[in-house]
Amino acid sequence: MEILDLYDKDKKITNLQISRGVKVPKGYYRLVVHICIFNNKGEMLIQKRASYKKWGDKWDISVGGCVSAGETSDVAAMREVKEEIGLDIDLKDKRCNFTFTFEDGFDDIYLVNVDDIDLSTLKLQQTEVSEVKWMTEEEILKMNETGEFIPYQESYLKLLFEFRNAVDMYGE
Repeated sequence: MEILDLYDKDKKITNLQISRGVKVPKGYYRLVVHICIFNNKGEMLIQKRASYKKWGDKWDISVGGCVSAGETSDVAAMREVKEEIGLDIDLKDKRCNFTFTFEDGFDDIYLVNVDDIDLSTLKLQQTEVSEVKWMTEEEILKMNETGEFIPYQESYLKLLFEFRNAVDMYGE
């Protein structure tokens, strides 16, 4: 059973923990990570979720998952990428590009640029991911519109592409 640390409203870790799948108590929050991997053509690596999972058989951004108890966001992001698609990435000491909030948690988003990856060399975690492929922003937006993609807000998907090479929000 996976154990998760709980955080306060300011994203400060508390001394409380819960088991994954247990409802987060009111006033506390969990931490998840999403990692968007882009190639040098500006395409995002997307994954098709295993059929039995929530949003099964839908396409999603590259990788995502919960931050386990005792982990930092960057360590969890590296672990999730390795577990789900078999890729080693170095995010040590890298801050997330941005954090979004949701009802019972925080979502740290990492945008990662890589040289082209031969997808046939990736080792997919079959209990999580059934398929991966590179897609352009336009292709992902179309999939989102037709219901093939997890139903993210269009502006969120556009933001991921817009910020993939940004150092900061000031256009640097």
